[in-house]
Amino acid sequence: MKKLIGIVGTNSDKSTNRMLLQFIQKHFADKANIELCEIKDLPPFNKPENRVAPAEVQQLSDKIVEADGVIISTPEYNHSVPAALKSTLEWFSYTTQPLIDKPVMITGASYGRLGSSRAQTHLRQMLDVPELKARIMPGSEFLLGFSLQAFDESGNLTNKEKVAELEGIFNEFLRFVEITNQLVNNNPQHTNRSKFSWEEN
Repeated sequence: MKKLIGIVGTNSDKSTNRMLLQFIQKHFADKANIELCEIKDLPPFNKPENRVAPAEVQQLSDKIVEADGVIISTPEYNHSVPAALKSTLEWFSYTTQPLIDKPVMITGASYGRLGSSRAQTHLRQMLDVPELKARIMPGSEFLLGFSLQAFDESGNLTNKEKVAELEGIFNEFLRFVEITNQLVNNNPQHTNRSKFSWEEN
């Protein structure tokens, strides 16, 4: 069974993106072991001179390295991802770089109709930079609009069509994880760290 990390991409105490990941964790429990991780207690990125990650960032980074893949669920603030998620990615890129060659699936929930579509596009661009270099599953995105009305009292998605859509995407992601990790592990030139340096720019 695959081991996945689900990152709640917000520091909000109440978030439908957290609810979405909790549903994914429960709904696919027979297919993957999914551990949900929060970023709300991580310190803001401050570009430390010693390039050493704080303990909280290092702990999350270690979990990502050990996992087969990552699911990130992001809301949309001002057409982009929350500052807390961007700060987390900045910590990763500047210090531990755990997302390099890591299979990533992006989901998102928002109160409006679009379901964080612009934030997901922005997140894909960020994850593609040399210091992060995640392997993002192409050609698919799960967008949950009107998310305040999307769940019942037990935390289940009530729209059967959206559940079926999510099931298809998740099954594709499991195959993507398998294929991607085989390719990465069989690549003799694969390295776990980027040679890119912020100081060169």
